[in-house]
Amino acid sequence: MRFLPFASAPLLIALGAASATADAPSVIADIPATGSLVQQVLGDLGEVRVLLPAGGNEHHHQIRPSDAAALQEAGLLVWIGPDLTPWLARSADSLNSGVSLRLLDLPETSLRAFSDEDDHDHAHEDGHDHAHGPTDPHAWLDPQNGKIWLTAIAGALSEADPENATTYTANAEAGVAKIDDAAAAVTAQLAPVAQDRFVAFHDAYGYFTEAFGLAPAIPVALGDASTPSAARLSAIRDTITAEKVTCAFPEAGHDPSLIESLIAGTPIRAGEALDPTGSGQPMGPSLYPAILTGMGETISACLGQPE
Repeated sequence: MRFLPFASAPLLIALGAASATADAPSVIADIPATGSLVQQVLGDLGEVRVLLPAGGNEHHHQIRPSDAAALQEAGLLVWIGPDLTPWLARSADSLNSGVSLRLLDLPETSLRAFSDEDDHDHAHEDGHDHAHGPTDPHAWLDPQNGKIWLTAIAGALSEADPENATTYTANAEAGVAKIDDAAAAVTAQLAPVAQDRFVAFHDAYGYFTEAFGLAPAIPVALGDASTPSAARLSAIRDTITAEKVTCAFPEAGHDPSLIESLIAGTPIRAGEALDPTGSGQPMGPSLYPAILTGMGETISACLGQPE
């Protein structure tokens, strides 16, 4: 497990020694999906603070003064990494005095590149997209990563709070079983439509489609802040026609007008909004598996309709 300390080694040692006889350390997470994993491991021993509010954009957010104060006091920060939340990277470097667990940096995490790396690089150079490298940061949409991260979170909490290590480990194991159950249900639900391509708001679903054996999504925007060119929209329409695509999905927290304008005058159905971060669902330990099952239900409901 790899930890990135924001404080000096003596201070971290002191924090660890103090927490050995204290309650669970205060924990901060970046987005609701991550916070749900942390809460599964914490159980009744504590409550995670999630920085991104309901309906917020994970790529573009401003730290509130209360969040800055909480970061200064936190014993553990659990986050995907700066490729997803650049706004947190800047604040974390200067504010966090505990330990940072960057989930994309864990060697066990399964990573993938964006669907079209060259186009993403071009979008970034033109200044129309959020800053990122070639790695797709939406890795929580692979349930195998969710299970790996539960174990890593339990390890981080156990190191900071050894007295409750057994509880953290047991909670993580229970969380893994719940993810397995959710993934099995989603796999069965999506099996009948596995070969059907669909249009999505932006390039965020590669982990999900690969994990559940779906055909790759067709992203309209390459990034959440990029505006597709007329040439790209024309190419997408050609792909839609050639592959007989039947469904297009807006995304929670984003203007649906891009999807609406793309499919106007076509027989393509607009599905319910996909919610990959869980921003529109109640926060809690059950949120992470609910993200997986919710996306499965939304995709199946549209793709599974008769022609």
